[in-house]
Amino acid sequence: MPDPGIIRIADLGDPQLSPEVIALREAASGFPVEFTTDAITRAAGDRIGRHDPTFDVNRSDLFGNGDAIERLAVVCSSAEADTGMHAAGRAAVWLDLVRYMSNRALIEDLLQRHPEISDEVIEAPLIVAGLPRSGTTHLLNLMAADSRFRSLPYWESREPVPFSGERTAIGGEDPRFTRARKDWEQTDSLLPLLKAMHAMTPEHIHEEVELIANDIAGYVFEWLFNAPLWRDYYLSTDQTPHYEYMRDLLKILQWQDRVDPNPHRASDVGESRRWVLKCPQHLEQLPVLMSTFPDATVALTHRDPTSVVASSATMSTYGDRLRRIEPDPPAVAQYWADRIQVLLRACVRDRDSVPADQSVDVLFHEFMADDLATVERLYDVADIEMTADARGQLEAYLNANRRGKHGRVVTDLREDFGMDRDELRSRYSDYMLRFGVTAEGMGE
Repeated sequence: MPDPGIIRIADLGDPQLSPEVIALREAASGFPVEFTTDAITRAAGDRIGRHDPTFDVNRSDLFGNGDAIERLAVVCSSAEADTGMHAAGRAAVWLDLVRYMSNRALIEDLLQRHPEISDEVIEAPLIVAGLPRSGTTHLLNLMAADSRFRSLPYWESREPVPFSGERTAIGGEDPRFTRARKDWEQTDSLLPLLKAMHAMTPEHIHEEVELIANDIAGYVFEWLFNAPLWRDYYLSTDQTPHYEYMRDLLKILQWQDRVDPNPHRASDVGESRRWVLKCPQHLEQLPVLMSTFPDATVALTHRDPTSVVASSATMSTYGDRLRRIEPDPPAVAQYWADRIQVLLRACVRDRDSVPADQSVDVLFHEFMADDLATVERLYDVADIEMTADARGQLEAYLNANRRGKHGRVVTDLREDFGMDRDELRSRYSDYMLRFGVTAEGMGE
């Protein structure tokens, strides 16, 4: 008898669209999209003005220096070059870019009005770096359950600085939380299997790559559309300024904890607490990561890359029923097979840039077998006591978030993507040997 918790998505290449998806795609056909820097910054100003009519959106300096506009132009060119995007996908990318640029204006304005924010110190963060779909999200969210840490919830990552014209009613929802909740409710109705792979609820702890994106930087755009032009640009540029920008945003959030208490943060969030962070992109930016956070403790997660390719391609292709005219599972899998190889080569090359006494290598199969023991190892390296209260909080999180809570999506690389697992694995042999990574079978 088949396991009722096992999910096979049989229509990745020829999706059977729900009425909700069909309606969204039809509605998006009339949505005006112009991938130019002028159009996006103008729309970003309009977005701010709707929420705060007193904000001076005519200050061009608020949208960043010429470099930021140059990067936005590259993203626009890359999006325009993706002729396979459906109107719904184009609209989604457009709205993300407008949000990033409006965030950017709010961030710049806040930093100019409160220069004391620069005095904030991000002290000894715990940072998870690993392949996407290798346990990074679970490790991050597990540690974030320990109330001694500060983390980045999804709702706050999307809009780190509030509109000054919006105020949270006492006991009510932050409007940013409300927007994130409504977006997730719509996504869940359109893509109900997504939560079995990566539930993007507003309180879910998210990646700081979303903060980097406000600097129009990072690899996040590769997840939104077919972006080889942007990928090549990103890989050819020094990411140090963008990591420093991300650190400045962490300072803003830390400062806001004290001056703007929020009902969606822990009651003691204003205290000085260490951050827990994570992003797969860090694997190919380890020297930059350590120059930005020299006192960080880093957990590097490792998993059979063939399972990562399968999982990443499945999640991306499943979302393509919204974004693309015709999904192409083999092309998506090939992109991520190549992209993950770039990540892993950089990891092998730069692993030793993270000091041994500030890092832990986490093997996926060991983490899945005993996740609490993994956290204890990391705490030992970071000189953090595993108190009884902390253990209770972690165990409570685990009891409420068992693996496979929403079902478990399994993938057949050959059947779904036309790839032979053993042939694909041979591309990653240096990485697997370097870190002692265990080979996995189909569906793991």
